[in-house]
Amino acid sequence: MKEVKIEAVLVVYDSLEKLPEDIQKLMQLAVEARNTAYSPYSKFNVGASILLDNGEVVSGSNQENASYPSGLCAERTAIFYAGAKYPKAKMLKMALTASSQNQVTNKPIPPCGACRQSIAEYEIKQKQPIEIYFMGAKGKVVKSKSLANLLPLVFESSVL
Repeated sequence: MKEVKIEAVLVVYDSLEKLPEDIQKLMQLAVEARNTAYSPYSKFNVGASILLDNGEVVSGSNQENASYPSGLCAERTAIFYAGAKYPKAKMLKMALTASSQNQVTNKPIPPCGACRQSIAEYEIKQKQPIEIYFMGAKGKVVKSKSLANLLPLVFESSVL
């Protein structure tokens, strides 16, 4: 038997204003996307913006449905749109923000498991990491240089 230790390296910024200017702009687009969320059931709004290597920015928000499995998270809305609209572009940076209509979200909120798996698929496809920045409605912002920090043991197509 061998014990293996897995570590994640993350950078924590004290606030949105402490981020590099380009990331502040990307996060502001994520906030704008968050404001378009359709979340009548969870009352939890999420926005995502992705900077592509062609200079385009694609955004998405969560879209719920009374049939819960039929909804889609903001991250996957943005990722799938980017993949469909710009199939040859690489995703460089992703900004995520989440807020609750029931309480103040002042701590960083990372992507859910399904979104992590979807992000992993595109990192593997493009053979390049995607920087991920995530926050609540306010407060600290966390940066991960790659999805691998958030999902270190990824399920990928080479095992199929």
